[in-house]
Amino acid sequence: MERFTAVIFVLLVSCICRTLGQTCERNCGKRLDLCSCQPTCKSLKNCCTDYREYCVATSPYSGSSFGGTDFIVLDATFNKSSHIVCRFNNESNTVGYVDESSRGHCISPLLYETGWIPLHISSDNGTTFNRVGAWLSVHTGKLDSKFKAILVNSTKWQYYGTPNVGGTLEMTWNSSLVRAERVNIELWGYRETGEPYSVSWHGQWEYLYSLTKDQTNNGSFSFLPKPAENGFSSWELGALRVSPSTYPDGMWNVQAAWTEDHALAWHLEERFRQDSTVWAQEKCLAWDQLENQLPNFLSEIIDCPCTLAQARADTGRFHTDYGCDIEKGSVCTYHPGSVHCVRAIQASPVYAAGQQCCYDSTGAQVLTADSIGGSTPDRAHDWGSPPYRKPPRIPGQSHWVYDVLSFYYCCLWSDNCQYYFKHRPSSDCRRYQSPSSAVVFGDPHFITFDGVSYSFNGKGEYTLVTSAKRGLTIQGRTEPVNGTIKATMLTAVAMKEASSDVIEVRLDSGHRGLQVLQNQKTLSFAEQSWMDLHGVFVFSPTSANVTVMFPTGAGVEVRLREGTMTTTVLLPEVFSGSTLGLLGKMNGDASDDLVLSNGQLVQNLSNPEELFSFGASWAVSNKSALFTYDSKYLLDTYYDAPRHDHTFIPVFFVPETPDDPLDNQASEICSGEGSEFCRYDILVGRSPRMGNATRLSFQSHIALVDDLKSVVSCGWLSPPSNGKKEGTTYLQGAKVGLSCDDGYTLKGSAERVCQENGQWSGEETSCVVPSNITGIVVGSVLGGVALIVIITTIVLHSRKQKRKASREMINTF
Repeated sequence: MERFTAVIFVLLVSCICRTLGQTCERNCGKRLDLCSCQPTCKSLKNCCTDYREYCVATSPYSGSSFGGTDFIVLDATFNKSSHIVCRFNNESNTVGYVDESSRGHCISPLLYETGWIPLHISSDNGTTFNRVGAWLSVHTGKLDSKFKAILVNSTKWQYYGTPNVGGTLEMTWNSSLVRAERVNIELWGYRETGEPYSVSWHGQWEYLYSLTKDQTNNGSFSFLPKPAENGFSSWELGALRVSPSTYPDGMWNVQAAWTEDHALAWHLEERFRQDSTVWAQEKCLAWDQLENQLPNFLSEIIDCPCTLAQARADTGRFHTDYGCDIEKGSVCTYHPGSVHCVRAIQASPVYAAGQQCCYDSTGAQVLTADSIGGSTPDRAHDWGSPPYRKPPRIPGQSHWVYDVLSFYYCCLWSDNCQYYFKHRPSSDCRRYQSPSSAVVFGDPHFITFDGVSYSFNGKGEYTLVTSAKRGLTIQGRTEPVNGTIKATMLTAVAMKEASSDVIEVRLDSGHRGLQVLQNQKTLSFAEQSWMDLHGVFVFSPTSANVTVMFPTGAGVEVRLREGTMTTTVLLPEVFSGSTLGLLGKMNGDASDDLVLSNGQLVQNLSNPEELFSFGASWAVSNKSALFTYDSKYLLDTYYDAPRHDHTFIPVFFVPETPDDPLDNQASEICSGEGSEFCRYDILVGRSPRMGNATRLSFQSHIALVDDLKSVVSCGWLSPPSNGKKEGTTYLQGAKVGLSCDDGYTLKGSAERVCQENGQWSGEETSCVVPSNITGIVVGSVLGGVALIVIITTIVLHSRKQKRKASREMINTF
């Protein structure tokens, strides 16, 4: 009876809400008078009764940008007679269906963009789209292998027809990705048409032909490729699609498993197989001519970091290239000799170009002037760039067309890399400037951008960094360590830049992981570790590791250690002189680092009470707060209360009590620089685990600062003509040896050293042909001497004959 009464009550409330217009239909994301359609309503338990019906979630929530993913619409109910149409980005429609359990399904379409795509769902065949959700479109290179078909020995596919590469090709896939007993294997091609950088420039995916039809869906297919017919071999880039045989050939937007896009060497014309080198050279020369006509993008791309340590530390501007990752075994197919590459996260402002930087096992940057495996800039950023959808901003494919296929033409299928590197030369690091870093950790302790360290144990929400010039705001929330200890810890960080999404990273309820929210909505990283959001990227490979990256190059790293948050902020040089907040004024001058919100300077950095007043001055206002308040505790403690709790007075000094049972542990764990922070967290926070985490966070920050130290580069040094060099490192202290080929003489310095001023020591080196003047002189002298000897001999002989003749005449008389 009670259950029946509850059901009647819910139905009655629902009826009243609908009568009063309190429905989530067309109101998702809004807070209404009687109920809410915001994501926070689930935890606050104030959702309108039809929230889940109209503000929908899906499973899975992500898939390849090539489309073909079948996903379920969660919670919403459908009739067996419903005709489902799913609309993506308000323009691309796909036909869905209702399964035997009355669950609605959608099929993701082929998209020319990545990131969260607005999703609207109709159950009346497209008349009204009253259900709202979002779909995450993922770059195929970043998609987990379990969600795509795999080219077995992909190198063989892309070198097929070149010398000594032939035979059968094989592909595999998880048969559950395509719910059909029999499938077709189709080839789709991609090309870009229209004049580059004009409004007519477009990307085009097109069905070409099927390799097989009506094959058993057993998860594998092998075949012996032959040159494509009917002119299809002119398509040099494409992907294979596995789709149900029940659909017509090349039908768009059906459930499917795709391979990654790749160079279609295996289907190119017979002429390629007869002499791939000549064929590729012709293509390379044609590409060279095309590049001569296109705008020069090199001047606007960011310079590479000088060292591998810098590249891996500068997480606000550079991210690991999934094709050459030292953490995954350094399989660097396109960069032999390198062990790790990174890509600039943001595309260049005008031409949407990319930068790739590669490093060898010594940590030195590899340059194309020295090696085929060197760093290369890209006319089109591999990951695309907002607003995507048109070349050169289409993720993946634009990069293939303008940067990768040409590498095959000039470097991999022929030996003409000089043409490729003429247009894609490595940028060295002479203009690279490391970012500055600041950190919050432990109980909580702060180290500013200019190196000032202090502790602030206020309870509330505070501004960590604000830069009006760059539109950046980063806020932190602190909570008491527990109910009895008068010390606090950082539990949440919220941030945005200009008009970007608001990103919040916070400890989960058990302090066992980090939770990420986008505009108050919780994000799941169960399927994907990278997300392209509005005006911001987020990377979370584990629940203890989140990195947030903004267009200015600002980066925020949040790490979970022993139940505490360590938050590192990295800011590039453009922020110099424009930051305020708890992490200080970033200008290289530690003396003016701590400024109250009213502009007054902290006078005594050793006075904890004065530091406490400084911290309290940076409490956020209700209007400027970026945090999500989705529990009664957060509403009562922060939203409906002063942002700085004036009644909470922390312990300012570490108690010196030798009989404290934790004193020995503090002495064992805490030593060296930063030990005062570690001791505070153990002896005041009463937690050796937290103290150890504080010690590790402090050491990590010191190591980060060391990795980001500026280094001097003298730039690439060329070998002399008709000579060679030893050494490909060009940083301060590096030595380069220079020598000449046989038959040539070295002129200038045989060894040059990169000096502190960024200049090479010694004189410019050249190799010259040995001079013959000495030989001529010596020959002339010797010839002259010989001539004198001969003449002298003749004269003496003549005189001797005359004397002899005279004696004979005298004797006759």
